[in-house]
Amino acid sequence: MGLRKEFVRLLADKVAVDLVKQEMIEVPEGLDLAEMIFEVMDAELNLEDKINEEVRVMLNQYQDQMRMSGASYQEMFKLLKAKLVKERKVVL
Repeated sequence: MGLRKEFVRLLADKVAVDLVKQEMIEVPEGLDLAEMIFEVMDAELNLEDKINEEVRVMLNQYQDQMRMSGASYQEMFKLLKAKLVKERKVVL
């Protein structure tokens, strides 16, 4: 996704402050809630990049067979990515 880490960190800080300010949660002393929220948000935002990289690795293993059969890399990429997303029940 196109969000910079600095923006995600600011957003995580804002969410943490608002949750505490509105007394929606209690944070134990010494717990860095903003950092925990940032890590979760960052992992979610990087999920599509990780899946794309996985698909590239898989397709690179079969590029010779794809070339010989005339299969389109882009079409195979879309199909394999859709399959992984469906199998993992991920929302992108």
